[in-house]
Amino acid sequence: MLLKKIRINSVCPGAIKTPINREAWETPEALKNLMELMPYKRIGEVEDIGKAVVWLASDLSDYVNGISLFVDGGMTLFPGFTTNG
Repeated sequence: MLLKKIRINSVCPGAIKTPINREAWETPEALKNLMELMPYKRIGEVEDIGKAVVWLASDLSDYVNGISLFVDGGMTLFPGFTTNG
């Protein structure tokens, strides 16, 4: 039997500081509202997602298969996330 070692995983980003999310962080009031949903108390950076993807693509995660990796600073675990605050 030929072992192909194909792994299927996904990365689920949270609030990442990109142009598509600008309105969520560009004003002091918007940033305050967003931080109420962010247990880690910072907006994610593109590099945060990149690091997770590099790890998943590396041999360091060889035995990881079939996961959704949330890279969101704990946002989805926060009780207010489901009701947007």
